[in-house]
Amino acid sequence: MSRQGKRIYTTTNAGETKELAAKIARELREGQVLCLRGELGVGKTVFAQGLCESIGITEPVNSPTFTLVNEYEGGTYPVYHFDLYRIEDSDELYEIGFSDMIGRQAVILIEWPERAGNLLPAQRTDIIMERMGEDGRRITIEELTA
Repeated sequence: MSRQGKRIYTTTNAGETKELAAKIARELREGQVLCLRGELGVGKTVFAQGLCESIGITEPVNSPTFTLVNEYEGGTYPVYHFDLYRIEDSDELYEIGFSDMIGRQAVILIEWPERAGNLLPAQRTDIIMERMGEDGRRITIEELTA
């Protein structure tokens, strides 16, 4: 696996995080996997909302904490939004067809991707979100290739 450039941004509120997500959405490719990393409450779902809104998804975008995956259609690309927070073992992902969905022509958003273990594709975009003070966020975007 190789890393292709790292971009670092800062945001100071949810609106700026959504604007950054919209900027990233303009670079999206069908089949792209975006891994949203960061602690609880850091803004992963806000980022997902901004990205989905910017590609034309009109339905509400919520974290699929209890359903594990939400599917959104009607935008430029279909979006599969995973929240793996409640996954205890990556074997649980076989039951929901995780690997099959990763291979589809859609945009894949994964919150808590570290819980997928070796099921994550080598080619993906890692989006690491970190708190900076009370309202600030440092968002690092890194492209990984096989």
